[in-house]
Amino acid sequence: MNPQWRDFLTARGANTSASDAVDFPDSGPGDPNRQTGCVLFDLSHLGLIAVRGEEAETFLQGQLTNDIRELSATHTQLSSHCSPKGRMLVSFRVMRLGNAICLQLPRERVADTLKRLRMFVLRAKATLDDASDDLVRIGVAGDRAPAGLKALGLEIPRLDGDMSVTNGVNLLRLPSPSPRFELIGDVAPLTAAWDALAAQAAHGTPDEWALHDIRAGIPTVYAETADLFVPQMTNMQLIDGLSFTKGCYAGQEVVARMQYLGKLKRRMYLAEVETDSRPRPGDELHAPASTSEQANGRVVDARPLGEGRYALLAVVEIEAAQSGEVRLGETGPRLRFAPPPYGFPADAGT
Repeated sequence: MNPQWRDFLTARGANTSASDAVDFPDSGPGDPNRQTGCVLFDLSHLGLIAVRGEEAETFLQGQLTNDIRELSATHTQLSSHCSPKGRMLVSFRVMRLGNAICLQLPRERVADTLKRLRMFVLRAKATLDDASDDLVRIGVAGDRAPAGLKALGLEIPRLDGDMSVTNGVNLLRLPSPSPRFELIGDVAPLTAAWDALAAQAAHGTPDEWALHDIRAGIPTVYAETADLFVPQMTNMQLIDGLSFTKGCYAGQEVVARMQYLGKLKRRMYLAEVETDSRPRPGDELHAPASTSEQANGRVVDARPLGEGRYALLAVVEIEAAQSGEVRLGETGPRLRFAPPPYGFPADAGT
């Protein structure tokens, strides 16, 4: 975490951990300020990789699943990097910040991702650096969030994935059932924005921020799920995370074959489950009636909804999900499934 930002948050009562997760004593559903409809998040638990150089765009175009040429100063996109088998090793949001193309991903995935991507730079005029501490990032969500941001003089992006820049502050609109935004910038303007927003907002947690992604149907690839999912299994083709017209990239042949010649047998669902043990990314899901010797699905991410209740994103066999009898583990509690907010195509196999 940026040392100045850490000192700022600590002075305002925050506790910080070795993983850069921030916790305020009043965080969580018991905070009475949540009735204001505005929740404020520190996003230091997310990392940034900055790609710079005159061939940065060309380099990334040959590595990521989305078309980097569609990025702009006002438009971001989701994307992923795949293994030669066409399975996602990491996922991120890609954005242009100043002279860099930045990849935002869980901080815990930065080191491995940097190591892998640097293997492919070769003679390309591009550099990749850990920029996680170079810029401060905060989130704000809730029905009153737009009014609070307008009061700061910031231009509110109209569409999910769009970004505006006002006086050095990048404001990104993110998918969520309620309005959700990320602010990115240097320490000074972000400290001022934090104090102004904190006067009318509750403090949120990293779990709660991830819960917004779950409810929006946005997958995150962790170490436990790396190399498990073809992008279409996590609905990346439905959320501006996958291009079929950009040309070659790592794993592209497998991804294209799935789209044009195969039939998608697994896809990602929203789910809820009641259990005493927190589900973890990569946990196996089983349908008791299935004759398959393999797991019928895997947890992508899971976050608490309350005592003993969890919201999940899960990649599951379509047939198993439709049976309504998928369980956490072989004999665990049954999951209740729902489609993501963007829905599925009419053809259940695509």
